Amino acid sequence: MISLSDSQKIGMGLTGFGVFFLFFGMILFFDKALLAIGNILFVAGLSFVIGLERTFKFFFQKHKMKATGFFLGGVFIVLIGWPMVGMVLEIYGFFLLFRGFFPVAVGFIRRVPVLGYLLNLPGISSFVDKVGESNNMV
Repeated sequence: MISLSDSQKIGMGLTGFGVFFLFFGMILFFDKALLAIGNILFVAGLSFVIGLERTFKFFFQKHKMKATGFFLGGVFIVLIGWPMVGMVLEIYGFFLLFRGFFPVAVGFIRRVPVLGYLLNLPGISSFVDKVGESNNMV
């Protein structure tokens, strides 16, 4: 069993609340305040989970600068009050940053009983196959 340190437990909580606030902010027609809180909690939680140094190394790698620019630029634009534009930039940056992890996630989800069945439905299967492909591992 993996033992988490106290800061990692706090980070998991912050990240979870961040995702919740981001989701809830989008449900409530891109509420600026909820999206801003969600962004701050998500980034803070990520740095608690993997540590500040590893967070900076992850975001500021030379080949990830474009993705980091879109993601953090989207966070900044949400914070200054343009939630729709900011979230589009954030989502694009998120996919660029984490595209190397998608094949692993898709492979794991396909082994989960109910979710695996849903991912193998005809309309969803071709989309998931494209997301699950990886030309370059990050």
